[in-house]
Amino acid sequence: QVQLVEPGGGLVQAGGSLRLSCAASGRRYGMGWFRQAPGKEREFVAAVSWSGGVTDYADSVKGRFTISRDNANNTVYLQMDSLKPEDTAVYYCAATYKISTRPKLASGEYDYWGQGTQVTVSS
Repeated sequence: QVQLVEPGGGLVQAGGSLRLSCAASGRRYGMGWFRQAPGKEREFVAAVSWSGGVTDYADSVKGRFTISRDNANNTVYLQMDSLKPEDTAVYYCAATYKISTRPKLASGEYDYWGQGTQVTVSS
């Protein structure tokens, strides 16, 4: 059973920063971050390929969020800068065991999910 542990959420004022992390047990995975705001569907935020060389972002976070990975520790990070109230959501880490040079953008392409961590941005 793969475990994804996601510390790092919290409350921050608009314009502030937070860093989320997600540690995966076992082997290396392609990793991604999704989020779900109240009353809305889960949406893609950012992803990094299994190889670690390619990243992709939702248009709403480009230039503000940065995804990175530490392969030695099977950990992926999401650095969130210039946060906005509309970034408020539960953020989920996801992992896929499929080896690929491209990041996965759709939730259906992931095999494992973390429990989620709340990020709240106050105005």
